[in-house]
Amino acid sequence: MNCTNCAFQSVPIAPLPQTPALKPSPARSLRPSRRNPSPLVLPRRSFRARSSAEDGGGGGGGGVESWVNRLPRGVVGADKVLRLIANATASPISQFVAAPTTFLHSVDPRIKLVWLLVLVVLPARSHIIMRFGLVLYLALLSVWILPRQTWMDQLARVSLLSGILFIMLGFGSDGVPPLVQSRTPPPAMVGLPTVPPSFEGYSYLIMKLGPLQFTKKGLSVASTAACLTFTIFQGASLCLTTTTPEQLASALKWYMLPFSYVGAPVAEIILTLLLSLRFINLVFDEVRNVALGIVSRRINWHKLTMMETIDVFISYIRRIFKNIFTHAEQISQAMIIRGFRGDSNKHKIYFPLTSSNGIADTVSLLCLMGIVGAAILSDYLIV
Repeated sequence: MNCTNCAFQSVPIAPLPQTPALKPSPARSLRPSRRNPSPLVLPRRSFRARSSAEDGGGGGGGGVESWVNRLPRGVVGADKVLRLIANATASPISQFVAAPTTFLHSVDPRIKLVWLLVLVVLPARSHIIMRFGLVLYLALLSVWILPRQTWMDQLARVSLLSGILFIMLGFGSDGVPPLVQSRTPPPAMVGLPTVPPSFEGYSYLIMKLGPLQFTKKGLSVASTAACLTFTIFQGASLCLTTTTPEQLASALKWYMLPFSYVGAPVAEIILTLLLSLRFINLVFDEVRNVALGIVSRRINWHKLTMMETIDVFISYIRRIFKNIFTHAEQISQAMIIRGFRGDSNKHKIYFPLTSSNGIADTVSLLCLMGIVGAAILSDYLIV
């Protein structure tokens, strides 16, 4: 649109101030010039590369060391664990103790095997008073037979294991009451008289601990499991401590001799048992020796990270298995050199003569019959 007769008002515009051009500083100049012949000079800065574990996982708390640093230290130290392993295997566990010679050393090993069978069966089939009586009997026998340092260590560990098992099963087997609503109407609605409570004060609930409860059923299950665990471990320990592996193998061969007429591999079983009993001592010795070797190096565990500590324990376990396999290979090579070719019937095993005492055997059999008779009568006399 063209407008020839329109008048426009002119507005004066102030001129912009003329600012001088910025002079490049010597430190910011990129190219050398006449005024600034020196090249670009940058300030020195040191660069340091660090992982996310050093700053707590990059500020998000998800690094490797963020959760490791939160673990409690000093409660279960690696040095304490290794010392505990070394001290635990220092006592003769499942090892024959030749001296001092006690009453149980002169008992026939065949009677000892019968005792072991009875100690396995009685806690599961007898009254609760009889179960704790067997535990007390084995504890007193261990104090009388074993050396002081041995029975204190063994009884403490077996009692701790049995006590933990007793508490867990006592509150866990029948501890939580079932949320079951009875389908039968109450006696008042039907018109029947209410059942009077027992005059003898019988109570199914023994103790209540918060939401858990200790009942008659829990006591029965817990006592059976705990007493059976104690009798099996401590009875086997007493038998192995006072009997040589050759005597046990000879006693078992005497019992299994009738099965050889029906084709049972009695010779292989006896040879396997003899090698196993001999190999148990080597396993405990290797566990203790390797643990003592690590402790004697005086490792500063506080300067090790969690992964380095785990690596030390993995090396410890690997060394144990390596030494055990080395011993097994040496035993097999020794047997091959001595003429063993895989046939147990042709391999001669020399069993020692049993130095049993007639008085000790008679007393042991009388005690065995007395305990079995008391267990049978306890079911009828004790309600």
